[in-house]
Amino acid sequence: MGLLNFDLHPNVQASPSRVGDLSDGWSIEVMPRTAAKVEDFRALLPPGTRVYIAHIAGTPIEDMVTTARRLHEDGFPVMPHFPARGIADAAMLEEWIKRYRDEAGVTQALLLGGGYAEPVGAFDSSVQMIETGLFDHHGFTHLHVAGHPEGNRDIDHGGGTANVDSALLYKQDFAARTDAEMAIVTQFAFDTRSVTDWAERIADMGVTLPIHAGIAGPAKLQTLIQFALSCGVGPSIGVLHKRARDLTKLLVPYEPTEVVAGFADYKARHKQSLISQLHVFPLGGIKTAAAWMKSHAAEEAALAAN
Repeated sequence: MGLLNFDLHPNVQASPSRVGDLSDGWSIEVMPRTAAKVEDFRALLPPGTRVYIAHIAGTPIEDMVTTARRLHEDGFPVMPHFPARGIADAAMLEEWIKRYRDEAGVTQALLLGGGYAEPVGAFDSSVQMIETGLFDHHGFTHLHVAGHPEGNRDIDHGGGTANVDSALLYKQDFAARTDAEMAIVTQFAFDTRSVTDWAERIADMGVTLPIHAGIAGPAKLQTLIQFALSCGVGPSIGVLHKRARDLTKLLVPYEPTEVVAGFADYKARHKQSLISQLHVFPLGGIKTAAAWMKSHAAEEAALAAN
C-alpha cells in the first residue's frame, strides 16, 4: 500500500486536537545513571507516564532494579528493557524477571535483541525469550517489542526485512493466542514517511499490534547525528544532514515539532493506522524532553480553548 499522497513538508502543522490524539499518553525512557540525576520524576512527568528503563551493556541488574523500584513507588508504570543478547541463559532471565516483580513491582517488559555484536549466551532474539514462557509464568501482563521501520542489519545482515518481518509475524501470532498486552515500539526517526510507509506495509502483512512511534526529544544537532549513527537510524538521518547544511538552523537546537505534527496529520487522515502514540527518546536530556512535551501540551490546550 502506498502512502496515499502524504508528504511531510517543513511547514506541516496539525490542529491541536489532532496532535493531542497522539501525544496524550506518550512514554519516555531513562537510564539508571540519568535517572539518578533527577530529584523528583513526579515534578517532570504527567501521572501515569510509562517509563522505559534502557539496559545498556555493562549496567548491573541491581542498578536497573533500584531505578525501577523508585519509579514504581513514585506511581509510574515501569517497563525495563530485556536485551536478549546480553542475557546468558534462562536461569538469568528468570532471575531478572523475579527481581523486577518481587523487588520493584514490575509486570511489564520491552523485549529486544540488544546492542551486542555477539550474544553472551543462549539468547539471540526476543522471540527466544518469549518462547521460554517465563514472562507469563511470573505474571507479566505487558510485553512490548522493538520495531524497525528503517531495517536492522543486526538482524538482516545483508539488508532487507525478511528476518524482522518473520519475527514480527511470530509476535503477532503470540499476541493472538495469549492474553499478553503487546505493542511495537519503534526506533526514533526524523522522517515520518519512513514510519508510516512501514506501518502500512506490516498492516498489509496481517500485523494488528499498536505502534508507539519513536521520536527524538530536543537536542543539539551534533548530539542527534551521533546517536543516529550509533543506533543505526536509516534513511531518515538525511533529514538531519539537510538541516546541518542550513546555516540558519545549524546552531538552533532540534525540536520534534514538525515530526509530531506530521504523525498527527497522518493519523487524522488514516484513523485506522496502527500508529497509536508517541515514545520519546530524551537524547538531549530527560528534563529537556519532559519540559518540551509539557510546553507542547500546554500550547495545544490553549489553542483548543480558543
